[in-house]
Amino acid sequence: MSGEPVASDVHRPRFLDESDPDDAAVLARLRADPRIEFRDLRPALRAEFATLLAPPDLVQGAEADRWVYYPWRASVVGLPGPELFRAVRLDRNRNKLTRAEQTELANQTIGVIGQSVGHAIAHTLALEGICGRIRLADFDAVELSNLNRLPGTLFDIGINKAVVSARRIAELDPYLPVEVFADGLNDDNMDRFLDGISIVVEVCDSLDIKLAVREAARRRRVPLLMETSDRGLLDVERYDLEPERRPFHGLMGEVTTAELRGLSTREKSVYGVRIVDGSRLSEGMAASLMEIGRTVNSWPQLGGDVQLGGATVAAAVRRIGLGRELPSGQTRVDLEDRLNEVAEPAPPALVWPADPIPEPVPVTGVPALLAAAQRAPSGGNAQPWTLRADADSITIELAPERSTLMDIGHRASALAVGAALYNARAAAAALGLLGDTDVRSDAAVPLTATLRIGSAHDAELAADYPALLDRHTNRRRGDGAPVSPHVLGALGAAASGAGGGLRALTDRADIEAAAAIIAESDRIRYLTPGLHAEMFAELRWPGDDLDSGLDLRTLELAPGELDKLFVVRRPEVMSRVRAFDGGAALGEPTRAQLLTASALVAVTFPTPRQESAELGAYARAGAALERVWIEAQRHELGVHPVSPVFLFARHHEELKKVSPEFADTLTSLQGRFLNLLGVPADETVALVLRLSHAPDATYRSGRLPVPEIDLRG
Repeated sequence: MSGEPVASDVHRPRFLDESDPDDAAVLARLRADPRIEFRDLRPALRAEFATLLAPPDLVQGAEADRWVYYPWRASVVGLPGPELFRAVRLDRNRNKLTRAEQTELANQTIGVIGQSVGHAIAHTLALEGICGRIRLADFDAVELSNLNRLPGTLFDIGINKAVVSARRIAELDPYLPVEVFADGLNDDNMDRFLDGISIVVEVCDSLDIKLAVREAARRRRVPLLMETSDRGLLDVERYDLEPERRPFHGLMGEVTTAELRGLSTREKSVYGVRIVDGSRLSEGMAASLMEIGRTVNSWPQLGGDVQLGGATVAAAVRRIGLGRELPSGQTRVDLEDRLNEVAEPAPPALVWPADPIPEPVPVTGVPALLAAAQRAPSGGNAQPWTLRADADSITIELAPERSTLMDIGHRASALAVGAALYNARAAAAALGLLGDTDVRSDAAVPLTATLRIGSAHDAELAADYPALLDRHTNRRRGDGAPVSPHVLGALGAAASGAGGGLRALTDRADIEAAAAIIAESDRIRYLTPGLHAEMFAELRWPGDDLDSGLDLRTLELAPGELDKLFVVRRPEVMSRVRAFDGGAALGEPTRAQLLTASALVAVTFPTPRQESAELGAYARAGAALERVWIEAQRHELGVHPVSPVFLFARHHEELKKVSPEFADTLTSLQGRFLNLLGVPADETVALVLRLSHAPDATYRSGRLPVPEIDLRG
């Protein structure tokens, strides 16, 4: 064959279009031949396409259908066009490979030299659909002794190895172009073989051809891979990145191809052992090297090792094709070594230490006021304030260092400071220490709230003192039983008594609509790197300091949800999900939890006209929030604050800073949510609460210690 590619009819099927008169005549002759079997797979494959979730949009229709004639099989198969065919065949690649990545990889042309190990490699590349063209080279024919590792059959004996590989690929995907160099490679056809190649895989036996391929790949700046089928040895030579790189990592010194051709097999073997590092060969391979030509004809290879080589080369091809990091060098994927490490799996287990004996809550004087303030609610239990006290006052300062991305403009922190101030006032009212309050902002501190120590009592305010000490979040699922109008009225009165308002959703359809909106917001929270990092930074695991943040036990996770948490806390997993715009299931736990609500209520307040008054308005809303929460618990309702990502945003530009990729979606979700609640433009939502008839919370998150004060001076 003088080094030319083999004629395609030896290894390629023939495509026949029944709308073409010439092809129709060929089909008629084939149908008339009783030796030819016809199978029409089009209805079955179209039916399978119809079952795909999120199928791609197809450009091709029935006009792309073809009959595919396999001469060596004496069979004709009816197939839909390549677009639908590959959409179905490669669907289960998702989302280890996204559709965009599959499209990118399909631009590659891969050359595979040597078709013993190379057969497994070429077939794996085709199987995964990670190239758009394959070029195969091997001069040898299949022998029975090859069938210990080459996945052919008795019917392939005597047929060129590259042809056998090409036929197998054609029976997998006839639309994948495959070229065959059945004379192997030589000086005359080396450049022709490498022309247009994206990656060359060299797994041939001839040492001089191995070196010649590398010299040619280096000239053309083509990356090269080699798999040795012993202890999973993979070589990577990135001539595309390092065109001056020496072949075989420089392990062969300065020997040339011409010099190698003049050496005997025994003399060449010295270089071969050096390349694979004889000190690291498997025992069986190392022992066999001394027997080659004596008690064994050639070096041994196992079918499993060859199949492993197909997998490792395919992984390397994916990395190079997608532009991911893969440097030159050697690595071993040694299954025997891994099997030495077989051990019983250790399921994720959380062993919590014994709960400490709680410190008694101060009940007199200024320490009692500070303790009450410290028990205020805050996003992620961040307690975004610092407390100070002297004989005349207590001061609650907003602590910007405890802010988060979702705490836009420190609004959530201001809400928490306001709730803390309300708590201190309620304690002071009960203890006869109530005085004036002052809330201010300045350049140094975003918000400072001061309660002066006085001597006044306030019975209505004091009534909340015992209740606020018991105020807590309850994330347990409810039974969905409705909240009575009487209770909703009491909650509304509690909000209005502090200058706020209440918007409630009690209709099941409205709750379902709100749950869908908030679930989508949660999906975005998982998929935005900064928000994801902060979400999991809030959680406290066994051994963590439990004085702040969310004790994991307070999440009240349903069986199996902890295992999912170990998955979704991984940022690289979320990055992958974001790459294919998935993750609908990420918001499902939130949606399911919200659907158990008896009501969703939004505590609101009048929108301030001036931006400078904004934090003060949020602080006042903190008092309304605390009153509503306490009143709900009085009526034996579980209270769970719900914070969609958009909650504290006032306009689109703020959401772009929080989640640039999803800002438009968040703006839309916010609009839908406000419309659902019926919130007018002159009203602002402070916080949303899920109210439920549910068992009491199993655990409660801790609190930072109240600062010690010295009132003697």
